[in-house]
This record gives sequence, C-alpha cells and structure tokens, in this order.
Amino acid sequence: MVRICVVEDDESIRQLLKLTLENFQYEIVDFDNGEDADHYLQENKVDLAILDLMLPKKNGYEILKGLRQKSINKETPVIILSAKDQEVDKILGLDLGADDYMTKPFSVLELAARIRGLLRRTKKNVNIMEEGVLSVDLDQRIVQVENQPVELTFKEFELLKYLMNNPGRAISREELLNQVWGYDFVGETRTLDVHINSLRKKLGPIGRNYIKSVRQLGYRFSAGDGNA
Repeated sequence: MVRICVVEDDESIRQLLKLTLENFQYEIVDFDNGEDADHYLQENKVDLAILDLMLPKKNGYEILKGLRQKSINKETPVIILSAKDQEVDKILGLDLGADDYMTKPFSVLELAARIRGLLRRTKKNVNIMEEGVLSVDLDQRIVQVENQPVELTFKEFELLKYLMNNPGRAISREELLNQVWGYDFVGETRTLDVHINSLRKKLGPIGRNYIKSVRQLGYRFSAGDGNA
C-alpha cells in the first residue's frame, strides 16, 4: 500500500486530508508539528509527503531541505500545501526540491489527482489503466471518472478490467462469462447483461460510449464518441 506522510498543524485540514486519502486506499501517517515529522521522515520511508510551510517547532522549508540532503526520502515526491501564495514562496519551495505546490484553500480531488500523477511519474504506483477521463487503479481497485470515484462491485470491476485489457476487440458473452465468472458458458447470458448495464450506468455519460454492444456476439471496449 502507498504510504503518504501528511504534515499539517491545522487539525480540521489534517483530518480532512487523512479521511479523504484513506478513502483512496492510501496509508496515512500524519503530524501536527515539523519536529516530529522531520524525525519520522529521516528514519522511515514514505512514497509521498504533503507539507505545510508554517508549522510549529520546525517549518516546512527546513523539513524539505533536510529531506533532500540526507534522508532516506531524498527522492520521495513532496507536495507543499500552504496558505503562503506569494510567487517568492512558491519559487523557494520548488528550488528546495518540492515537486508541486498548492495553495489553500484547495480542492481535495485536485490534490488526489496530483498525487496520482506524481506517483505514476516516480513509478510508485504504476499499475493504473487510463483511457480518456476513465482511470482504473488495479492494485487498489479504485475507479474514477473525471477524478470522481465510482463505486463498483467485484464483478463489475473485473468486467471493466477485462474489457480495458482487450481494447477494440469484440468479446463474446461466452468469453466474458468464462473469464470473469470462471465457468463455461451454459446458455444463460442475462447475468452478464445485467452487470454490463449496471456498469454503464455507474460510469455515467461515458458508459455506453466506452462499452459498446456488438450485435449477436457480446461487447467491445472502445473509448471515444459513438452510441452502443
């Protein structure tokens, strides 16, 4: 599981970040002061850190400088999340080695998207399939459309994964039943069709555009415009 360190002295913001990111299946370690966070980060590997700048005991700039100089997290991606919105603050943070800088107030969904981008670029969470506005994290079983989470059942997720792994190919109902349900086709396809219809609805407007019906055969995954 991806481990993220959140360093934020504002209790409400810290809890918001913790709850939101845990919902995305990240493991969160959090601190309300710079000194404790710095000690932890010097001795424990994390996959990403989110730093406030104005912290008690040790500020975010000091933590970042220490990380980049001598810690086991020297290469760990860092996002600065701060109320300091002056250009000079952003330049200083980026020059010290931050990978991204967001100002408060902020969108937690935008922050989550930036986290995913950094993790992909640093190869910490590469098992992700993306097609247009659709993103599927295979390790954490997270599906998102336009950065909005989509709750799927186990079978719906497996169907989507199999379809996306075979883009553009017309896949028979028999094959889908065998691959997803794990048994040979015996003449009943209603279960599959019900799951496909549910999956399309949950994906919203892209559902029928991405999952096309193939007459008298089955389905095909093909992102783009067009009707089923």
